[in-house]
Amino acid sequence: MIQRTIHLTYKAARRIAIAVLGTSVLAIGIVMIVAPGPALIVIPIGLAILGAEFAWARLWLRKMREAISNNLGNGRARKAEQHRERVSRQKRKAPER
Repeated sequence: MIQRTIHLTYKAARRIAIAVLGTSVLAIGIVMIVAPGPALIVIPIGLAILGAEFAWARLWLRKMREAISNNLGNGRARKAEQHRERVSRQKRKAPER
């Protein structure tokens, strides 16, 4: 009986500690969006901490990762296409020898 109570108390305390720490880190990251600081690094760290106990935080973290990956991939594809166009224009302008 006492072991079970201690186990439940430990679980609750762990969950509360993770919630407080993760929420604090997440809040600091949100403040860093406006204030100078690495918000795009701190926010995922806060979500990862919260994700240790909460499924909604894991979902948000997954969506954030996918959005960042998609935006980086789209930017790279756009830059590659611009480079190809620039190279092909230079080849057309260059006189043949």
